[in-house]
Amino acid sequence: MKRENQSGVSEFLLLGLPMQPEQLGIFFTLFLGMYLTTVLGNLLIILLIRLDPRLHTPMYFFLSHLALTDICFSSVTVPKMLMNMQTQDQSIPYAGCITQTYFFIFFAGIDNFLLAVMAYDRYVAICHPLHYAIIMTEELCLCLLAGSWFLSCASALIHTLLLAQLSFCADNIIPHFFCDLAALLKLSCSDTSLNDLVILTAGAAVVIFPFSGILVSYGCIGFSILKVPSTKGICKALSTCGSHLSVVSLFYGTIMALYLSSSLGQSHEKDIIASVMYTVVTPMLNPFIYSLRNRDMTMALGILSRSSNLVAK
Repeated sequence: MKRENQSGVSEFLLLGLPMQPEQLGIFFTLFLGMYLTTVLGNLLIILLIRLDPRLHTPMYFFLSHLALTDICFSSVTVPKMLMNMQTQDQSIPYAGCITQTYFFIFFAGIDNFLLAVMAYDRYVAICHPLHYAIIMTEELCLCLLAGSWFLSCASALIHTLLLAQLSFCADNIIPHFFCDLAALLKLSCSDTSLNDLVILTAGAAVVIFPFSGILVSYGCIGFSILKVPSTKGICKALSTCGSHLSVVSLFYGTIMALYLSSSLGQSHEKDIIASVMYTVVTPMLNPFIYSLRNRDMTMALGILSRSSNLVAK
């Protein structure tokens, strides 16, 4: 195998999902359907928010960007996995693998920060309703969004630049369906102590800080509700935060499952299943959660459906 720059390899081989050859068609159809559902569902969320003036609020501004991020996040890994299933060619170029790793970390980071920003938005709406319009200005929303993109970009760039400095010798087989950073570090024949340190600091911060912000925001919301407990107040808080709480639980639940499967030294199969939940299932379910559990989104969907029927007639 020819050497290429510092990598020592020109391509990697992705083993993909743990499945039998006779199951290939079933899995291809399943994941193609899930990917199309993810793309179409999140595009519908974006379309509804753009078309309905009642949804031109900070909450739905962030939701539209979360939907866009979910499309991009899923598109980083699933199309390549589907192509590998279809062509039976498991190879991915060295540069393509590094690029996939960058965008995977980048969009995963944006997801984390956007969920934290949305939790802060819900905190302001419930705990400071009279000052909501003053606090959540368009300028602040744009700054929070730009900050999320900048921090995620910086984190992904640090990881991939350090990864590009490593050497990869004879072993180029990745036991995964995408170029996972942890799997790549295990293949390297260089010293990865600096990479591991960055994962424990900058990498963990991208998850821990937003998650802590979410916990603090909802802690304040819970304290505010308990100060003046009432059935009406609790129902209003649940209707306001229910969808976001469901998405947060699903997102961080799968992250924790992925972390536990890795830290406990479980099999590659269980690690891959946790990754599928994190990269494929969660982005697909988010549109359903916001559509079914959000009254404003349901009303906007009904109006769009009625308008489509009138146009068709």
